[in-house]
Order: sequence, then C-alpha cells, then structure tokens
Amino acid sequence: VFIAQSRASGSHRDVEDEELTRIFVMIPKSYTEEDLREKFKMYGDIEYCSIIKNKTTGESKGLGYVRYLKPSQAARAIEECDRSYRAILAEPKNKSSESFEHDYYSNNTRQEPRGNTLPFCGQPEFCTFEKNETRIQESVSKRLSVVSRLPFIQEQLFALFDLVPGLEYCDVQRDPHTNSGYAVIQYSTAASAIYAKYKLHGFEYPPGNRLTVIFLEDGSDSSE
Repeated sequence: VFIAQSRASGSHRDVEDEELTRIFVMIPKSYTEEDLREKFKMYGDIEYCSIIKNKTTGESKGLGYVRYLKPSQAARAIEECDRSYRAILAEPKNKSSESFEHDYYSNNTRQEPRGNTLPFCGQPEFCTFEKNETRIQESVSKRLSVVSRLPFIQEQLFALFDLVPGLEYCDVQRDPHTNSGYAVIQYSTAASAIYAKYKLHGFEYPPGNRLTVIFLEDGSDSSE
C-alpha cells in the first residue's frame, strides 16, 4: 500500500485524522461494535469502532468504521483482512458520508470478476461516461498506447492495467535514445480499453510521472 499526502492538505496530523487512519468495512448485520473491534484489533491499536445504523429502526446497515492510531495499521488491515469485509479507506468526515456509504454499498454488493479488480460495471462515472460519449471522435479500439517520460517496469505496468478486467497482454518497450517509457496494452473488449483509458490517462505512476494513454488501431471495426 502506498499512501501519499496531498500538497493541498493541512498539517500531517490533520491528514492522518481525516484520511489515513479510518477504514470503512462491510460486515454481517449481527455484528456488535465489540465484534467489530475483536475482528480488527490484530492489525493495530484501535481508537474506536462504530456501526452504521438505520436512523428509524436502529438496525445495523451491515456497514461500519474502524479508526486506528496509525496510518500503517489501517493500511495493514485493508491488505490483510478477509476480502469479504471489502475494506477501504473511509472518506473524510467533512464529506457527505451518506452518499459515500450508498456508493460503496452499491458497488460492492455486485459480484466482481475476480478478487483484485476495480468495481467495473458498478461505477456510476463509467456508466455516465459510456452514455455521454457515444459519439467519440477518436477511433476506439481494444489496444492502447501508453507513454511516459520514465521507463516502465513490465511487472508493475502489467499489475496496474490488470486492475481493469480483460487484459490480454502488456508489451513494454524502451527508447534507448531518450530512456522514456512506451508500452502497448490490449484488452479482450473495447469496453475494457475505454474504461482503462478513462481511468489511467493522466494518472501519475510513479507519483510525479504522468501517463499518456491513447487508442491504437487494432484492425477491428470501431463502430462496434
């Protein structure tokens, strides 16, 4: 897990309080706060646990927060806890918690293609993107070109683009004159390639190195 502090954030302590020590988990509705604490105390020192309840009935919604004393403990919990908890870093308290809980629950109740993937079909912004961009000006294909000013490491780039389901191959090349990075990525469907370009064009990987992702002609009918 790699956690970076935004330059726009306040003091380091503020960032820890708001973003790096609180995780959000999906739990059985029968869990009490003590059950939640018992399951997650092995990863570090817990400051508090809370379960989200229906304001009218008082019944658990099957969602909860666990706040650790250190960011490293929260990161460890996310990495090592059972995947059924679907643990993620929680949104800062100053953001709308109800919309965050709703989006999280909607995305994570859908079945994922495999363990370590982005919530693919369930992401609202992808659905909106797909509907609004039906007249895409550029030629869409299943193949992408990825360029950066730094050379790529094959395994790392493959792992990054494999977060989107359907990756078929990742071919990393290097320009001996400029030492810049160049790779060709291909997915099994154009939908996966569109999503990967939408999410990863402009993404900084490693931090400070912005990726340029464009479509490459693959010989297929782009109107599909």
